[in-house]
Amino acid sequence: MHYLDLSTACLSDIPILKIFAMHGGGYLGAYSGRIDHAWGARSDTHANLPKPPTSYLKKVYVDTVVFTPGQLKALVDTFGLDHVIMGTDYPFDMLEHDPIGHVASVDSFDDKTRAALVGGNAKKMLGM
Repeated sequence: MHYLDLSTACLSDIPILKIFAMHGGGYLGAYSGRIDHAWGARSDTHANLPKPPTSYLKKVYVDTVVFTPGQLKALVDTFGLDHVIMGTDYPFDMLEHDPIGHVASVDSFDDKTRAALVGGNAKKMLGM
């Protein structure tokens, strides 16, 4: 049996690990510039990351629960189309009432992009 010391591991050390950050990844996408700046300015922020933190963002999956077309487009730009998966926040009161309409509200998304976001990406991630 092989054990991985997670205290010294890096995301690239665990290729099968999938990290899913709800609510559009929280602050990760919006603070990408700040976390890279800190990594470059302060060696104590490096931990075990040989590359800037944003180089790992494309390994994180996020959902579409961000409520504005601009934020949804930014998620796709930051995390990559294949790592954004439709979310609803159901059954909570803050749910997205029309998640497909939300994806369709981004004018710059073509049909292929919309199809990936509303189900195609989830199927791929789950190996279906």
